[in-house]
Amino acid sequence: MRRALRPLPISARIQPKLCRRCLLTESYARGPHEPPLLEQTVGEHFESIVSKFGDRTAVISRHQRARLTYKALDKQSSDFARGLLSRGVEKGDRVAVSLGNNIEYAIATYGIFKIGATLVPLNPGFNAQQVISALAHLKASHLIISAETNLPRKKPRSNVPLLQQLIPDLRTQKLESEAVPSLHEVVLVDNSKGRVDVSTLVPTINFDVLLFDGRSSDRLSRPGLHPDEIVNIQFTSGTTSTPKAACLSHRSILNNGNSIGDRMLLTERDIVCCPPPLFHCFGCILGYMATATHGSAIVFPTEAFDPHATLKSVQEEKCTALYGVPTMFIAELELLHNGTIPYEGFEQLRTGIAAGSSIPAELMRKLHKILNLTELTICYGMTETSPVSAMTTTDDPLEKRIDSVGRLLPHVEAKVVDPADRTKIVAIGQKGELAVHGYLVMQEYWGDPDRTAEVMIPDDSGKVWMHTGDEAEMDAEGYVKITGRIKDLIIRGGENIHPLEVENCLFAHPEVQEVSVVGLADERYGEVVAAFIIAQQGANVTVEQIRSWVREKLSHHLVPKYVFWVDNYPKTASGKIQKFKLKEEGLKLVREGKGLT
Repeated sequence: MRRALRPLPISARIQPKLCRRCLLTESYARGPHEPPLLEQTVGEHFESIVSKFGDRTAVISRHQRARLTYKALDKQSSDFARGLLSRGVEKGDRVAVSLGNNIEYAIATYGIFKIGATLVPLNPGFNAQQVISALAHLKASHLIISAETNLPRKKPRSNVPLLQQLIPDLRTQKLESEAVPSLHEVVLVDNSKGRVDVSTLVPTINFDVLLFDGRSSDRLSRPGLHPDEIVNIQFTSGTTSTPKAACLSHRSILNNGNSIGDRMLLTERDIVCCPPPLFHCFGCILGYMATATHGSAIVFPTEAFDPHATLKSVQEEKCTALYGVPTMFIAELELLHNGTIPYEGFEQLRTGIAAGSSIPAELMRKLHKILNLTELTICYGMTETSPVSAMTTTDDPLEKRIDSVGRLLPHVEAKVVDPADRTKIVAIGQKGELAVHGYLVMQEYWGDPDRTAEVMIPDDSGKVWMHTGDEAEMDAEGYVKITGRIKDLIIRGGENIHPLEVENCLFAHPEVQEVSVVGLADERYGEVVAAFIIAQQGANVTVEQIRSWVREKLSHHLVPKYVFWVDNYPKTASGKIQKFKLKEEGLKLVREGKGLT
């Protein structure tokens, strides 16, 4: 039954076979030249999908008990676009969206794209100062925000205090914001179920009212738009403390989403469960854009990640694909392991995407065996590259899907260079910094030419390369292996230690649920290995047992000097572990005499 989801003629046409015999002589590769790039705006391509698959389901929001066909999504997004136009939104205006994964976000996305405004996704977990800073930096004209913010494992948070800081006088009709003078309108999505009295938020307009105001059977007139125009500004989630605003075009996000869906062999019969957030490029491009370019359905289990709701969504909606970062998959597997969710209803799963950070080999094996994700793909990318540059295929050899992030997507170039001399491409199998070139590279960091120039560097021929800051190596067949962040590399007594190597070793320990490894300053060696471990429930493992496990399997210099038992990790909203915060916590614990026993 599952094989019927990807008939051979379609897969052969949309995913050309990559040449496995074309061996490289240095760490430089190009992705396939076919299929050709789409030279359309997002709205133009969406129109063609609606004409083909209008009656098929486009979006399912399980927590809202709501679903839209492609025809309905097209109609409601056009209505919303007219509503925005009536409220003064113009081509090029920055429209910020601070919502969880819901129907309103799905409608707003295409409404904004259709009129040539710029979608600016904001993390709903941002505090008032972060929201104000983002809006002011981009001179945003409109903000779409929910009455409450839902975050993983937390009670709903009212956004009234945030709005009070943004708009000091919420009692008058006229919106005035001294903090963000460019702000003309706040559109409110009431998701509070009566917990927030939205009638007190006088200067705001309700999302449904704006949608109603734009209702019309007339065709939406589209202003002159060009595929190379900026349509999406993404704040980098990053594992560092200073987000930047990456400017992405119609051309870059449309083609990236299309290539991702091609490589997954998505068709209009696929149903993709997408717990990663829409405000992050994982949710909006790998998820929403990849499904919408192929007529597939996307499922939002909840506004914010909930492993229980995710697995129930897969079961109830008969999903064929599941997305996640390692921490998400681990939480889902734990629910199956302890019997909270019965192990049934997963036989229809075939594919999905694991991304966001390096995937431990043991976790990959569990996903193949337990969740039937035998065609699971691995993606690598960054916000600045729209985001995916390399990806495995559904039929790559298992060892390549475990040990690499695949090969380059079509029309993408990459090289691995010496971090000390970026003009020098390193030999095959040698580690260096990964740099990427092609349609997918951002145009700039908004309003930040200095930081743009630091990462977008032209070579001698004038070709601009995005320097990722990721340490990587490339094999002779063009498979890319990410070995860590250049800044995360641990240098112990002059020897380079790659955290992922130690993490993979410890993740295989039967009493270790999660692990993250960082380097901590040391007087004798410069840096030493520190492991932050979440133990399996009921485990009774000691620090010395952890060290012995690593000592038996790896070189002695990789054995952690410090082992810290933790309940969770500091993470970005997309699930990446913030190692810079772990380092800060580790140094504090060392000063307190902890971690050695």
